Amino acid sequence: MSYLEYNVKRSPAGLAKVLHVNWALVLLLVAVASVGFLMLYSVSGGNMGRWAEPQMRRFALGMVAMFVIAFVPLWFWRSMAGLAYAVSVVLLLGVEFFGSIGMGARRWLELGPIRLQPSEMAKITVILAMAAYYDALDTKKTSHPLFVILALVIALVPTILVLRQPDLGTALLILGSGVLVMFFAGVSLWYFGLASAALAGGVALVMASRGTSWQILRDYQFRRIDTFLDPSLDPLGAGYHINQSMIALGSGGWSGRGFMQGTQSRLNFLPEMHTDFIFTTLAEEFGFIGAMSLLALYIGILIACVVSALQSQNRFAQLLILGVAANFFLYFAVNMAMVMGLAPVVGVPLPLVSYGGSAMLVILIGFGLVQSACVHRPRTRA
Repeated sequence: MSYLEYNVKRSPAGLAKVLHVNWALVLLLVAVASVGFLMLYSVSGGNMGRWAEPQMRRFALGMVAMFVIAFVPLWFWRSMAGLAYAVSVVLLLGVEFFGSIGMGARRWLELGPIRLQPSEMAKITVILAMAAYYDALDTKKTSHPLFVILALVIALVPTILVLRQPDLGTALLILGSGVLVMFFAGVSLWYFGLASAALAGGVALVMASRGTSWQILRDYQFRRIDTFLDPSLDPLGAGYHINQSMIALGSGGWSGRGFMQGTQSRLNFLPEMHTDFIFTTLAEEFGFIGAMSLLALYIGILIACVVSALQSQNRFAQLLILGVAANFFLYFAVNMAMVMGLAPVVGVPLPLVSYGGSAMLVILIGFGLVQSACVHRPRTRA
């Protein structure tokens, strides 16, 4: 049975929709966002109006959007998946030719009074398109090479367009989410093994080429790799950000220096402390206990999504929920690895905590789709 025929007549209405909302997930999202408000108030030196208050307004708007999306039947979003994907690709092409430049990158479209970042939209539309693709595909064909290639094309088209902006962090999130949907759909593990082997071989080839006549990367690019592996090689240059982040993480200890008492953030040693490096401020002020508490909230959100996916009886709903959860996981995993020196600094914000409207709105739209699956899930009636 296709999703367009799926339980349309039994869709709940009115008060029943409110009762069927996953309120545990809502509370977890509010808890994480509240941590963000607290940290933004701290890094601004106690100024509510600088970052915390605008973030609260954005979160309120995002929550409204989440509930609106949640109350729309999921079969509608299933029917709109292809169109949403096509629109996001067209907008990304628009950025390529007509986008405005900011901070050395071409990532935005100026549409009158609206400044749109299509790469954020692509994070959700790729998941939607992939879930719809595998919902329509016969499960026996999931691992057929032709259909694996078609799925990769769905993920790679927006990924390549975003890489050209350039925006490595967002491109990694788009591609990673798409690949994880393929994994959840049941694509053979042999493909993932071959891809991992090819990636490892490519890295080994690049490193082996250093100093040879066929060197693949330029010398400055190899120096960036060296600095990533050992930030102390350039403590005042390329390694400065991560060195300051590591100092802040370590100085927090078990219980932290106290709210608004972090020296690295208060003395402006931390770079981008209200966006990419806000986790280090949290760790410095609240220590290991505070950092693990935030991580526990994130894990709680993932568990709530997995439980919802297991309760769903439709392939599209399951893949959509797991895809949104995977995207959310990649957000905080990449950010935390980045500020701890375990991954290169690629500009990925900490979800619902870092300052920024586009990322927060997209995340809450994604959870609106998760809630739509929860609200309109078939339930036994007496």
